[in-house]
Amino acid sequence: EQARLSKRPTRSEAASVEPAQVADRIEINDVITAYTRAVDTADWEALREVFTADAVIDYSSAGGPIGSLDEVIPFIKNMEGFERWQHVIGQIAVAFDGDHAQATAYFINPMVAKAPDGSEVVWEVGGYYHHDLVRTPSGWRSAKMVDELVWSR
Repeated sequence: EQARLSKRPTRSEAASVEPAQVADRIEINDVITAYTRAVDTADWEALREVFTADAVIDYSSAGGPIGSLDEVIPFIKNMEGFERWQHVIGQIAVAFDGDHAQATAYFINPMVAKAPDGSEVVWEVGGYYHHDLVRTPSGWRSAKMVDELVWSR
């Protein structure tokens, strides 16, 4: 698995865009946005539009499970323990191989909780979402996502 995390799209791979890939890049960005929007709005069913039916999602770096969407949704629902949360996606690097693509998206996710005294406490995490994507009849879908947690405060 470590080899997978070290294989990120390089600048030259991300910079060499053919005209036909422009729409694909936009759609892949939309898939990543759909993932964060579904999590941020607690719309757990909307995640089914992001992933293939046999997708593997890996939250192990955040102390969560590796498994199917149905196996990881209970872990994602832990977000509901916070008052508010909101993903911010930064740069996204995409590399294509036919009907497959790898995308790495930088993320920051601040989460707000109420302390026992009623004050607000902000906990932030940041890292990378690594997606292995496949073109399906319904458009691009993530077949595998690895949440690589890099920092928290």
